[in-house]
Amino acid sequence: DLLGLGSCVALMVHDPETHVGGVAHIVLPSQDYSNDRSNPVKFADTAVPFLLDEMVRAGAAEERLKAHLIGGASMFGALFPADAETMGQRNVERCRAALMERGIAIVAEEVGDHFGRSAVLDVADGTVTVRSVHHGERSV
Repeated sequence: DLLGLGSCVALMVHDPETHVGGVAHIVLPSQDYSNDRSNPVKFADTAVPFLLDEMVRAGAAEERLKAHLIGGASMFGALFPADAETMGQRNVERCRAALMERGIAIVAEEVGDHFGRSAVLDVADGTVTVRSVHHGERSV
């Protein structure tokens, strides 16, 4: 479960055959955005390969992995120019790129907009349930 996602991204990955699942809470797109690089799993550029490698070690097959991206909202959009890329957008784009580099299919996204979300991955079937105050609960 990942609760209270704003500009952060929940990367939820699942192998439908082995039922191995993994979740990464992406806070920033890359280590370049932080002076504290002690926790590599909070950056898209390092968390994505780390998560995928750990899932393979746990028995997943990389070629079967399916990914969901949740979050990446612009929580303070009114504070920025309309054409400015938000941190949420940067997080989503870097996650997409990192997954593409490894050939991982993104099967669903619930990203962007101006509201927070929470998400849960069911490893039994790979279903991701997203909850938000504005849109209730839905599976993606």
